[in-house]
Amino acid sequence: MRRGEKMKVIIKETKREYDGFFKVDRAILQHEKFDGSMSKEIARLNFNRGDAVAVLLYNKSNKSVVLVKQFRYPAYVENGPGWLIECVAGIKDNGEISVAGKEVLEETGYEVSELKFLTKFYPSPGGCSERIFLYLACVEEKDKIKKEKYLGVGSEDILVMEVPVSKAFEMIKSGEICDGKTIIILFFLRDELASSKLLE
Repeated sequence: MRRGEKMKVIIKETKREYDGFFKVDRAILQHEKFDGSMSKEIARLNFNRGDAVAVLLYNKSNKSVVLVKQFRYPAYVENGPGWLIECVAGIKDNGEISVAGKEVLEETGYEVSELKFLTKFYPSPGGCSERIFLYLACVEEKDKIKKEKYLGVGSEDILVMEVPVSKAFEMIKSGEICDGKTIIILFFLRDELASSKLLE
């Protein structure tokens, strides 16, 4: 196999095992091995929950980030904290930019005009096809359309938090911020600040 060359995958059979709000598919497949031969037939499950968009809001004047805190049942089981501190996020549908702007307004009350794409990643590729697209947006107080501290749509119950950047990194070290996408995007912010791109 040459570097950059795509390896072969043969899908023998697929079956939808669960078809609710999320989807679970089972596949029988073979894939090319690093020595060039094909693997034996193997069965794999894919949890398909769609792609997501996440946005970190950075307030230049206050040198702070706008985060949200909300209850997450999967983070409650196995003696987890339940309530997580996160950047804004939502399920991607037709256009990720429109979804990002809508989620920011609904969850934080801020209206953003410009979003900077940072990266995309697979949070759990061993079992889930979801990709998360990360964006950064700079905001000021004048961009805050909704002044309420508690926001959310439908059953959401969201606490809006503004945290100094330095404290956010302390919260990662202490485990108070333990959400993967939020940790990744905060380190991207640190690199942006170090290169002075957000100080211009």
